[in-house]
Amino acid sequence: MTLTAAARPSVPAGRVSHGGGFWVIAAAFTIALAYSTVPTPLYGIYQQRDGFPTWVITVVFAAYAVGVVASLYLVGHVSDWFGRRRVILAATLVEALSALIFVAWPDVPGLIVARLIGGAGIGAMVATATAHLSELRLVARPAADPAGTGLISSVVNTGGLAVGPVISGILLQFVDSPLTTPYLIFLGLLVLSAIAISLVPETVERQEERPAYRPQRISLPRASLATFFGAVTAAFAAFALMGLFTALAPTLLTLAFHQPSELLGGFATFALLGSAAAAQVVFARVPARRQTELGFGLMAVGLVVVPIGVLTAGIWLFFAGAVVAGAGVGLAFRSAVATAASLAEPEVRGEVLAALFLGAYAGLVIPVLAIGVALVWLSSPTAVVLFSALELLLLGWAARRVLAR
Repeated sequence: MTLTAAARPSVPAGRVSHGGGFWVIAAAFTIALAYSTVPTPLYGIYQQRDGFPTWVITVVFAAYAVGVVASLYLVGHVSDWFGRRRVILAATLVEALSALIFVAWPDVPGLIVARLIGGAGIGAMVATATAHLSELRLVARPAADPAGTGLISSVVNTGGLAVGPVISGILLQFVDSPLTTPYLIFLGLLVLSAIAISLVPETVERQEERPAYRPQRISLPRASLATFFGAVTAAFAAFALMGLFTALAPTLLTLAFHQPSELLGGFATFALLGSAAAAQVVFARVPARRQTELGFGLMAVGLVVVPIGVLTAGIWLFFAGAVVAGAGVGLAFRSAVATAASLAEPEVRGEVLAALFLGAYAGLVIPVLAIGVALVWLSSPTAVVLFSALELLLLGWAARRVLAR
């Protein structure tokens, strides 16, 4: 059973308060998500060293997304009865194992294994940490505006992803071992996170008899399913755009603009993900429906500007489109999370959020793999135009379902 503010549980000796635990989980979640995007500027270095084609990069990246999706489907919901802290702690240790593999096995098979394991850790963490943050804040500050908690959770999701490429891109310029140092730094941060997580209060009461295990399913009233699938489609489209920049921004800069700088590729990813986090803060006081409308609208504008930039070799248009689309991604993703959470009963909140993130991270697998394969036969401008056209169709469908509620 999930704890509520009315329960007001005492904090066991040796643990931090619920309010302190909120910030511990937020920081640990940010570190894990930042680690997940650290390899973005490094893919080009691996490619130059080993001479593999571009489609291999998409396979390595897709391994991460497959790990996320599989983990979300299999264990993303178990924290509803096993406990939030336990699942987050285990997921953080899995991320640390992934960092070790990057250091010890830097060949292509090792990259795929490390990304697959890292994805599994993130898949177990995303829905669990989002639910845990909400519950910790509810106990610590019962009168707090739930929208504030949702804002922090959303900013952590997108802001954490934005930080990783910048850190590794900067390290590329200043360290002698750019394929080792970023992972060692995050290995240390992940281990420290695990220690801190072990001190956070639990917000799920352990049941005397645990329910029989089953994979992920959606526990929603039938009348809510159309709205829920609209939110999932919006999250899918948002993460597909994230995936395009996270996996292929450095490659696109090289192919379309003849700019092979890994640091520039990292900043292209940051332009999209950073503006996603910033938009959530800037528009925090705007009414929820207006935020949703802005999110879909800005994503649509960005999906027009980015391919124009690629077609005209206008790198400033490419970055401008990334910023505009990123702002839309942030608002649309936050709206999707808020919509899904509002449809869920507390006892299945983790399960419903896991289902949402399952759809979202599927957006990292299918479109990115499709683009990677398309680049074998198509020019980068053609592939980006096709991607944008399909994204616009998805956005139109999602907007009708979500805004109708």
